[in-house]
Amino acid sequence: MTTRKKIIEIADITKIYQVGTQEVRALNGVSLDIYQNEYVAIMGPSGSGKSTLMNLVGCLDSPSNGKYILNGTDVSQMEDDQLAEIRNKEIGFVFQSFNLLPRYNALDNVALPLIYAGLPRHKREEKAKTALACVDLTNRMEHKPNELSGGQKQRVALARAIVNSPSIILADEPTGNLDSKTSIDIMNLFEAIYAAGNTVIVVTHEEDIALRARRIVRLRDGIIESDKINPNPKTS
Repeated sequence: MTTRKKIIEIADITKIYQVGTQEVRALNGVSLDIYQNEYVAIMGPSGSGKSTLMNLVGCLDSPSNGKYILNGTDVSQMEDDQLAEIRNKEIGFVFQSFNLLPRYNALDNVALPLIYAGLPRHKREEKAKTALACVDLTNRMEHKPNELSGGQKQRVALARAIVNSPSIILADEPTGNLDSKTSIDIMNLFEAIYAAGNTVIVVTHEEDIALRARRIVRLRDGIIESDKINPNPKTS
């Protein structure tokens, strides 16, 4: 593992929120390295700090203290506009609630990150079509979100996450709104994305989902309780 490139270097990070007159320490000295082409699950009960860690990893928030280096760039103290630029370039997000724009069809939803990247329209469409083909949704590219099933919406979200060839795919409870069979289909797509050489991080409270990862990091009370290789990952 040590010969691979570090994509994420988190060193002694704390995150403190001010709630009224009280300080809430959501993360308390967390250190974590994630390498290129790892498949990592981050687990923990409610209040463990896993959502806070996901927000920091995803450059949606900044730490109170500590250092975070993402693909060679120190993002620890960046301003919001700098973080937005890093997010678009380095991170593909998949959320439980899909986060699709209702007025846009599947193709246009997938192409959104490419608009921010400044690609011309024909290049955006070409790359978006390729990404939709990767999730087996070519026949639905003209459909809007309200014309798609939950599983199809998540496939669109997954295509959008990979369209920019980001450093990491970051998924927050990606099967939370899906039935069991559809969840398996979506996780099989994550498996294929990982097999293609991508770095995949899944934040979940579901043991079955976490057991598909090659490494499982468990948080409790703002610290890493365990960080173990999964010797027998589920793959179907």
